[in-house]
Amino acid sequence: MKRAIYPGTFDPVTLGHLDVLARAVRLFDEVIVAVAEDSTKNTAFTTAERVKLLQECIHAEPWAKQVKVSSFHGLLVEFARQEKAVAVIRGLRAVSDFEYEFQLALTNRRLHPDLESVFLMPRETLSFISSHLVRELARLGAPLADFVPAPAAQALRQHYAKK
Repeated sequence: MKRAIYPGTFDPVTLGHLDVLARAVRLFDEVIVAVAEDSTKNTAFTTAERVKLLQECIHAEPWAKQVKVSSFHGLLVEFARQEKAVAVIRGLRAVSDFEYEFQLALTNRRLHPDLESVFLMPRETLSFISSHLVRELARLGAPLADFVPAPAAQALRQHYAKK
């Protein structure tokens, strides 16, 4: 069985994330969406909330049985070893993402030579979407349907209504 890890903060999960995930399940038998606990990012949602939101957004997809959502802390390569993954999935939205992702892939290769990095691009109509942009739109009360799945839009509206 070929297993891949799709890591990220997913704060929140976007339509771009789901598009990359749908592409990944066509290439691998199983994909573990790995929500990072150790992030330097100031997240809107807790790790548990992000895991739950991903599960809600994925469960109705035709490929949902190929996906497991989990959280991890520490080094990604150690989590990959633990899960017996052969690859890490990384989404590339724009050329500007490439330099950082390239450095990360080479570092991961140094730490775990058998772990491949696979770069996937979302559909071009989704390539500009970032979680940071979506949080800002939500904070300002913009419509979110073109950027995130419905459960994520609802969670964002509730989050920013409290503030």
